Amino acid sequence: MGIFNFANPFVLANRGVMGMNQRNFSYISRYNKRELYPNVDDKLKTKHLAIGNGIAVPELIGVVRFQHDVKKVFDLLKRHQGFCIKPAKGSGGKGILVILSTDEKGYKKASGDYVSKDEIIRHISNILAGLFSLGGASDVAVIEALIEFDPIFDGLSHEGVPDIRMIVFQGYPMMAMLRLATHASDGKANLHQGAVGVGINIATGKAKHAVQFDKPIKFHPDTEQPLDQVQITNWESLLRLSASCYEMSGLGYLGVDIVLDKTLGPLVLELNARPGLAIQIANGMGMLPRLKAIEALAKARGFKARPDVKQRVDYAKSQFND
Repeated sequence: MGIFNFANPFVLANRGVMGMNQRNFSYISRYNKRELYPNVDDKLKTKHLAIGNGIAVPELIGVVRFQHDVKKVFDLLKRHQGFCIKPAKGSGGKGILVILSTDEKGYKKASGDYVSKDEIIRHISNILAGLFSLGGASDVAVIEALIEFDPIFDGLSHEGVPDIRMIVFQGYPMMAMLRLATHASDGKANLHQGAVGVGINIATGKAKHAVQFDKPIKFHPDTEQPLDQVQITNWESLLRLSASCYEMSGLGYLGVDIVLDKTLGPLVLELNARPGLAIQIANGMGMLPRLKAIEALAKARGFKARPDVKQRVDYAKSQFND
């Protein structure tokens, strides 16, 4: 049995757990205008929007838009030992190819396997054809510089880059989890694929709870590193970065994915207008009490005089400390 007793709706309600229908109708439909979805469903649009708003993102190496340009990608890659190729409209980590280094054998993945030039071409062609995109629509391939993750994550992630998912409601960062890749997740950071989710205290940036496949765990399944010792450095800047995405996107209920680069610091990887609910399992608590507290704040001030980023972060740190 998982951390929550999913067979008993009364237990879930008492623990403030939000279900899928409630998320869709009470929060996503209510607070996210549909005309703003393309800004986050298209990762290339998100990147340009972020750059325009002064929000740090991974370096854009190039974009492949047409099939007749696919072979030209190797000209773009000449100056980069490592890189990431992803579909602009992909979801759930599908279609993301990460290359750590390049040598005479080809392009090396985190698993140690090599990818040939022909496989790179085939992968990009599949992206353009919409194999990984939402609804199967034609797409473009986005090529980004490789993230060199912060040393604080050494031994905590296996064959993949760890990221931090933050739920931001009305501009308030209100729940967070660290996602760690595993062998079972094939280096991906998606919990449903077997990644580890570590709930993070909003006030301190310290780990408080961890799960894999919905069950509590104490150690990373591949590296055996203890998960309760995780302390994310520069936590205040992560909170402010995620809170700033509210103004950038205009979305009231938002998932912000952040990576920590050892040189560049926190970078926004992507935004999500329909963030999943597994973050509640990783934190061992429901998010409804926090959502309602923030709604009450907006109501109390008559939905006027929106607090700035610092004020919202200060509130989150003072109220969501557990």
